[in-house]
Formats: sequence, structure tokens, C-alpha cells
Amino acid sequence: MSRPPEPILHLDMDAFYAAVEQRDDPVLAGRPVAVGAASGRGVVAAASYEARAAGVHSAMPMVRARRLCPDLVVVPPRFDRYHEVSDAVMAVLHDVTPLVEPLSLDEAFLDVTGAVGLFGPPPTIGAALRARIRTELALPCSVGVGPTKSVAKLLSGLAKPDGLLHWPTAEVVARLRPLPVGHLWGAGPRTVERLEGYGLTTVGDVADTDRRTLQRLVGEALGAQLHDLARGVDPRPVVPTRPARSVSAEATFDADVDDPAVLDRRLLELAARVARRLRRAGLVARTVTLKVRLADHTDVTRARTLPVPTARTHDVVAAARALLAALRLERARVRLLGVRCSGLRDATDAGPVQPRLLADPGAGEDDPAVDGRWGALDRAADAIADRYGAPAVSWAALLADDDPDDDPDAAPDDRPDDGPGAGPGPAATGTSAVRRSGGT
Repeated sequence: MSRPPEPILHLDMDAFYAAVEQRDDPVLAGRPVAVGAASGRGVVAAASYEARAAGVHSAMPMVRARRLCPDLVVVPPRFDRYHEVSDAVMAVLHDVTPLVEPLSLDEAFLDVTGAVGLFGPPPTIGAALRARIRTELALPCSVGVGPTKSVAKLLSGLAKPDGLLHWPTAEVVARLRPLPVGHLWGAGPRTVERLEGYGLTTVGDVADTDRRTLQRLVGEALGAQLHDLARGVDPRPVVPTRPARSVSAEATFDADVDDPAVLDRRLLELAARVARRLRRAGLVARTVTLKVRLADHTDVTRARTLPVPTARTHDVVAAARALLAALRLERARVRLLGVRCSGLRDATDAGPVQPRLLADPGAGEDDPAVDGRWGALDRAADAIADRYGAPAVSWAALLADDDPDDDPDAAPDDRPDDGPGAGPGPAATGTSAVRRSGGT
């Protein structure tokens, strides 16, 4: 069977978090909705199209969003729910082709080369996917259909909201030329500013510029990439699996914190959240990294490599606490805390543990090579959380936190997601992310 000329689809859910909230609560239908924390330093994780019409957009401070849209309805994020709905969306896509490359919870590439014999040409497949997601999940999405990943992603953006756009291969280059240079994949604000400073304002301008000139302007790799994309050249295949690179969680305090007890409590919550996400994803981590942002916006990071990969909450908490103690902050005011686990691998493929000749015989349950009671406790807590909602069982130090642990999660595009408050003491907004390796 011959390869169809435009086999790549990019499907992007429209205002995903906000759309899920509007679907699940009919009272919110048709109203301007922002998902995020309503606290002073909260930011918008997602905005409905009604809110966008008033100028509200993701990553905007919630205070400013409320000023722009006085009728804005702010709802706290429910990331477990978004994961659940995302799984349902991805299941629909896998019914068409196994070649599905998720970019985040709400978007994915598909290569439908092998599906045209059953379902028709790619634009027909895209329309059928949109209709099925609308019918079965009551959610809108947009689809781009093109010969390459970069073109398909561009078209899904141009098709928003709730549309489908298809460019025949023969027309791609001509249709790209008049577009602003910012439409090229990889051309961020600084790159656009630099290109425009040299008079390159359209994709056609970039296409007509010598490759070496572009590389001198924006760097070797990016210059070469923009040169190809402006000409419609993008050989990257759809990669069905993309292993996680890191799992992280952050919390920004509403007011700067210098109380060690408050910092420790928030650190405990973040570390426990990251460990739970590792176990949920079936991963173990080798490195724990602590991030501290001081009141003057200075970022300090410290990392510790563990003797063996782990997903035990006890191990992640212990490493994070040790890193924080080593900073000797005294009463320095802290604006943000973050915990990241990296060096990930599949928990079932972690490999044998090398016995340590000089291991402390008294380490016992605290030895990361020993699953023991800490591992059993994690498994029991996870099972209860799966049945009754997370976290049904938690650390005693967190019992005073009246806010739900929403377990926030962001996609590789690094959009900020707001999380729970910090309970007693200064409240905080949180973000967490599973970052995936490779670039697309």
C-alpha cells in the first residue's frame, strides 16, 4: 500500500482543563472559566474561550486575569481527573493507529499511513476522530492534517477552536511563505525578535535566506531547523513512545517564607507527591534535585544521587530534606520550593542491586535497597488512594493541610499548573510535571 501524501495528524484538545471543568459542571457552561489557584501568586493554568475573549490566557497571574474579566470563575485544578480524561482521549486515538506520540495530556501526533485502508484518507480520519471525541467524551478538539509533524501542528493551531485544517503537500510551501515567522516551530519570542531585527518577518523571508546566515543569526542547530521548516522539510517520524525524563513538583508561596517548619512541611508534601507519581507511572529514580527560589528571585539547586533507584516516599523525602538542610538557609526568605526526580527507569527493569560491603547493618528499613515496611506502607497508601481518592492516607505532618492534594501535572511544553494551598501558614500554589525526553 502506498503512503498517503499527508499522513500526519496533530490532534489538540481545546482549552482542555477548562473544557473538562465546563463539561463536568454544567453550571460553568458558557461562562468564562480559569483553572488555577485563586491566591495572590496563583497563575492561570488554562482558560476557557469565553475567558480568552476577555484577554485571559494561560500563565497569566490570576490577579490580572480577574481584573481583565470581573466575571471570571476560578476553579481549582483536578489533575487526576485530567489524566483520566486524557487516557480516554488517547484510547480513541489508539483505536485508529498504534503510531500515536503524545506531547502532553491534551495533544498528540498520529501517523495514519496504515489506517487509510480501513478508515479512509487522513482528513476523513481526522474528522472521524473529532466527531468521536465530541460524541463519547463531550469535548472539543482541533486537528491538523499535513505531510510533516511541523505542518500538522501548525494547522491544528490555525484550526482552533474546534476545527480541522488540511494542506495538500503541493500547496504547503506556498501557504507557509506569507505566515509570520513566529509560526515556525522553534521560533520563540527572542528568536522572532532577532529575526525581525534583520528584516526577516515572514516564513518566506526565512526560506529565502542562506542557511549559514540563519545559523549566524540564531545558532547552528536552530538556524538549520528554521531553514528546513520554512521550506516544508521535516523528516521527523511519529515516535509512539517517549520515556519520561523527570518527575517534578513545585510550590510558590503567596508570601515569602522563612519559617523552617513551614518549609519542611511543604517540602514533605512535594516530595511525597513526586514519589507517588513515580509509583503511578511504574518508574524509579536515581537522582533527587531540590530547587529553592529566594525572595530576590535567585534560584538555588542542589542534587543528590541515590545508591539505588527508588520510588519510595521515605527515600525521596529523606534526600530532599537533607538537601534543604545542607543549604543552611537560616531565616532566608523563600519564594518557591521544588523537588525533581530524574535518572528514571522502568521499575520492573531497575536491574539487580549491588550489595554494599560496608553497608550499615543498622540501616535496616531505611536502606533504599530494602523495600521493607516503607515500601509496604507506600503500596497500602496507594491502594487506598486509588479506591477512595488521593491522598486518603498521608504523613501525619500534613494532616493539618485542609486543601486537597491535586497532584498537579504539566506537559513537556512546561505550562504552569496551579495546585493546593499550604494550609496553616502562608499558602502556596503548586506545579508539577512529567517531562519527556527528546524534542519535537
